[in-house]
Amino acid sequence: MIRILLVDDQSLIRRGLKAVLQFEEGLEVLGEADNGETAIHQVAALHPDVILMDIRMPVMDGVAATREICQRFPQTNVLVLTTFDDDEYVTQALQYGAAGYLLKDTPPEELAQAIRAVHKGYTQLGPGIGKKIIAQIPTPPPSPSSSWEELTPREQEILQFIAKGASNREIAQVLYISEKTVKNHVTNILSRLNLRDRTQAAIWANSYSTSR
Repeated sequence: MIRILLVDDQSLIRRGLKAVLQFEEGLEVLGEADNGETAIHQVAALHPDVILMDIRMPVMDGVAATREICQRFPQTNVLVLTTFDDDEYVTQALQYGAAGYLLKDTPPEELAQAIRAVHKGYTQLGPGIGKKIIAQIPTPPPSPSSSWEELTPREQEILQFIAKGASNREIAQVLYISEKTVKNHVTNILSRLNLRDRTQAAIWANSYSTSR
């Protein structure tokens, strides 16, 4: 029997969920809570297997409660069930240990399946939630070595001077070229490496040098 704790600040929602889940074989609703703080006390007292957790609640919201519960009661799985699919809520809840994130318009049979799945250790995400998570993953920067090879020998040479803090005039004097030519090379370097200014270029060059 999978023991469930319902956490939602609206009693009507809790009653509706309890009425739906009571007809599902192997599921038992053993308690309720109307905010995150009460939920933590209920977890300590009842030791549920799965929690259906709302997000926006008074006293303590579902994100904070999820973090606390996952830290203190790792044997309990939190399945977020809310009307909000805000990117920040999704990301934070999952980072803090939630085993799934569903919206309240999830059909009853799918909700029951999700409860059984998270109880077995699987992660459950509602339609469109996965895309939100992927969108939050930063695009990795280009490999310094491959980007370095895209520069011409002269650009590589000038970038090394930039890394040492040399000005355009100093670079021009050492290489026996005009400042305008140096400036053009610097512009090309920033464009090729997708950098904003000389400071970023210097940091990039030093990072590349230490990684070799």
